[in-house]
Amino acid sequence: MSRNVRVLHCAPEDVFEVLSDGWLYPSWVVGASRMREVDETWPMPGAQLHHSFGVWPVLINDRTVVEEIAPPRTMVMRARGWPVGEARVTIDVKARGDETVVRIQEEAIAGPARLVPRPIMDALLLWRNAETLHRLAYLAEGRAVIRSSSTTADRELADDEDRIKASEKDERNGSRRQPEPHADGQESRES
Repeated sequence: MSRNVRVLHCAPEDVFEVLSDGWLYPSWVVGASRMREVDETWPMPGAQLHHSFGVWPVLINDRTVVEEIAPPRTMVMRARGWPVGEARVTIDVKARGDETVVRIQEEAIAGPARLVPRPIMDALLLWRNAETLHRLAYLAEGRAVIRSSSTTADRELADDEDRIKASEKDERNGSRRQPEPHADGQESRES
C-alpha cells in the first residue's frame, strides 16, 4: 500500500471543502482529465463521480464511489480506472496546530494492477500521489479563509523570486566569484 503525507497550511475543513466539491476532482487527482457528472449526494457514501482519465483523444470513462466519509477526518473512495483496475483510496486529515496533515493511502484492489509487483506499484503511486497532494494543497490553501502562514503557491513563488534575484545578482557581479588577493598580491586558494 502506497502512503504519502503532506502538511497543508489550512484547516481540515478547507481540505474537506475541496473533497466535497466533486467537480474539482480532475483538478487535484493526477490522471483524471475531466468530469462528466457528479451525483447530487456527493460526497455521501454510495455517491459517484463520473470522470474520464487519460489524454484526449484516448480517454476512458469511469467512476469513483465514496465508501465512507467522516468529515473533516477521513474519506475512503473506490476509484475505478478500467482496464487498469480499481483502487481503494483513503484520505486521512488531521489538524496539527495551525496546519493540517493529510495522508493519502492507495492500494490496487481489483484488475490487472493487482498483478504488478508491490514495490513497483508503490513507487509509481508514491510519485503520482505526491503530485496529487501538491495539487490538493493549492486548492485547499487557496480556499482557506484564515491563514496563519503562506500557501504552497506563495512559498513556491517566493522561491522562484529568490532564484531570479540570485541569478540577476550573479550576472551583475559576473557569473564566477573572483578570488580575493592576499596582502602579498597572490590570489587566495579556495578550498
